Amino acid sequence: MIYSVRTNSRRRPLARFHATAAAVIVGAGVAFAYVVTGGTVVWPGQAEAPSPGNAANTLSTTPTTTTPPPPPPPSAILPFNAKLVSQDIPVASGGVRTGACSGSLIAPEWIITAGHCFHDINDVRVGGPPPYTMMVTVGKIKDTDLGGYTLQVVDVRQSPVSDLAVARLSAPVTDIVPVTIASATPEVEQQLQFAGWGSLSPTVRAPSDHLKRGQFSVSRVRQYTLEARSVGERTVENGPCPEDSGAPFFVSGDDRTGMLVATEVSGPPCPQAGAEILARVDVIATWIHEQTGNTSKSAP
Repeated sequence: MIYSVRTNSRRRPLARFHATAAAVIVGAGVAFAYVVTGGTVVWPGQAEAPSPGNAANTLSTTPTTTTPPPPPPPSAILPFNAKLVSQDIPVASGGVRTGACSGSLIAPEWIITAGHCFHDINDVRVGGPPPYTMMVTVGKIKDTDLGGYTLQVVDVRQSPVSDLAVARLSAPVTDIVPVTIASATPEVEQQLQFAGWGSLSPTVRAPSDHLKRGQFSVSRVRQYTLEARSVGERTVENGPCPEDSGAPFFVSGDDRTGMLVATEVSGPPCPQAGAEILARVDVIATWIHEQTGNTSKSAP
């Protein structure tokens, strides 16, 4: 910059200040002082610019990395239970409807549920890729739980003897222990636990936002099915309701793992005083393992 200074009416030669000179700029009523040092502007309160040859004053350009926190774990309580929900089931009159079922994880990529949870537009049970989107959530006991997984059904295999199906998921679940499949014939008075996501109303068809649980006792054993009655007074919270089709009836000693004995067939109006009709899994245990590729033995 070049400045002109007048003194005693005599004009002094113009003086050129070097880039190392200090200056004060006044603008909009506020003064800002700065120092020009080797072409670098240093504002008040800042450290002086590092010298090019001083490695100690050189800013590091190494990027910093942070490790993201691990995802929340699945529920420690009955993590193998499954909630099935669809929003686009076609209906014969046109349009779509919603639907829901319950089930359980039997292998990292497979669940078991009621066969009629997968059907065509005429309500006929079907296998293969389902004709509508069915999402499956495992590892939760409430919708608001942070852990757990939600995956899509990509393939369905229908049981040849009962209203039961196994369904393949879009990805494996590796940190939840699946239920084992019972191989022995159920016995009358055998105690079973129930867990399902069905409706909390006998008339309103909508899945629950939390896992329902109850206690049942085997009252009759048939060729492919069995009957079980509630232990204690029936309520909508402790027994199957609409959209509980496929819910597991199982034995568990730790509330974390289990042995599957049967699955809910119908998801009836509730609460009902009569027996539940369940599809036995022991009679098709070999078929189940053939579909899922699980060569491990069934539970005794």
